[in-house]
This record gives sequence, structure tokens and C-alpha cells, in this order.
Amino acid sequence: MRTTLGLGGNLDNPVRAMALALRALDARDDCQVVSVSRLYRTPPWGKTDQSFFYNSCAAVETTLAPEELLDVCLDIEREMKRVRIERWGPRTIDIDILTYGALEQTEPLLTIPHPRMTERGFVLMPLADFAGNFTVKGRAIKDWLRDADIEGIEIADESRDWWLSA
Repeated sequence: MRTTLGLGGNLDNPVRAMALALRALDARDDCQVVSVSRLYRTPPWGKTDQSFFYNSCAAVETTLAPEELLDVCLDIEREMKRVRIERWGPRTIDIDILTYGALEQTEPLLTIPHPRMTERGFVLMPLADFAGNFTVKGRAIKDWLRDADIEGIEIADESRDWWLSA
């Protein structure tokens, strides 16, 4: 199944953390990274009194069920010393499941598509790098992006292979 992930962080070396997370997923037998966005530098969202973030998105082919993929992503976050202290607060890494094929589910631990993805420029901009025509909640990603706040978001690395060498 093709799934899309949103990655971000603003503590320590978030670019390296995202690259290591993508490489860890790609090294698994049940996951293959098939597309990665450019790297973006983004202003903090929600809680604004913190450092800028780095964000990217990736498409992953997986044989894992959504909840199993969530467990893998949470394990990677824990291995990278992610600590959840406050909502929208600083973090070494965050890995969100954005979409899982055309699946729509609302479960206590995992809602797909991600409930706030269509409101966030820092998700939509990188996602549009490779999935602009993908439809979420009845609209293409590129159309959601036209209505999103993207002020202050800048491209940090034009290469979509940044994750292979960071």
C-alpha cells in the first residue's frame, strides 16, 4: 500500500534525524521509500516561541497495516530520543502518517487522513513536490496548498535526495 508520511523537527540536528528515519524505514523488508520531497525550513506552528522547523514528506510502499506502520514510526521516534512534553512543542523528530492509500478511518490512536494535514502549509508544500494531484477529502493536494498559509516557509534543500547523504 502506498502511504505518505510527514516528517519534521527542530531540536539537535532535525535534518539528520529525518534522513536517518527515512533510511531506517527504507532498510526494512516491509517498507520502501519511493519518493521524498525537497527539504523545507518552516516557522513554528501552534506554539510559536521556539526555533524554526525542518519539514519534508515521503511516499512509502508498505505491507504493514496502518497501526503497525504507526508502531514502527513511534519506535523510530523513541530511538531518536523523541520526548513528548507539550503539544506542538520542540522535538528532535516527528513522523506523522498523512495518508494510507484511499483509506479513511477515525480511530483513537490513528486518524487517516491526518486530521489537520489540509490546514498546514508545512505539510502541503513538501507533499505537493510528489503528490500534488493526490486527492484528500475531495480535493487535490495542490488545491489545498493554494488556500494554505505558507508565509515564511522556504526551501532548505532543492535536492530530493537530501535524505541519502544527511
